[in-house]
Amino acid sequence: MSAAHGFDEVLAAARLGQPWALTALFRSYAGPVAGYVRARSPAEPDDLVSEIFTSVFTSLDRFSGGEADFRGWLFTIAQRRVVDDLRRRSRQVETTVYEPAQDTRQVESAEQSGLNRLGEHWVRTVLDRLVPDQREVLLLRILGDLTVDQVAELVGKSPGAVKALQRRGLAAAEKIVRKEGVPP
Repeated sequence: MSAAHGFDEVLAAARLGQPWALTALFRSYAGPVAGYVRARSPAEPDDLVSEIFTSVFTSLDRFSGGEADFRGWLFTIAQRRVVDDLRRRSRQVETTVYEPAQDTRQVESAEQSGLNRLGEHWVRTVLDRLVPDQREVLLLRILGDLTVDQVAELVGKSPGAVKALQRRGLAAAEKIVRKEGVPP
């Protein structure tokens, strides 16, 4: 967690609502969770990450285990929230009224924005060409940094099946990259 505090100490303080501990948990795990959420493609990933951590922080009293267990529990919540969000969005049409006076965004350069989108688009394109089970296993193993056993429990498959899906997914992704190359 940090040089001054171990996971157990941070978790105990977070259960007591200590702001520094909640911040430490968020800073340690928000990046991988955000990566997982973005890869699954929800429209508002930052909002969904906030919802996930709100759910985690309000449920800390129900969690038991060590750091690896916490990571698995966190990504179980993340996966369920993503699925719920995708279902909800598929049932409703979103409209937004643009109000220029309330738009306080700062815009990056067009060049930087384009480069960022190309890289993200390319990765998403490769992932979208994988079998859904392979994609899910790779996202949970790589972005979630979950163990094979944790992923197996989360996706409802045996550890052997998870290993096979991971191996086949990586091989398929490698084949795509070798055939098409990486865009400049």
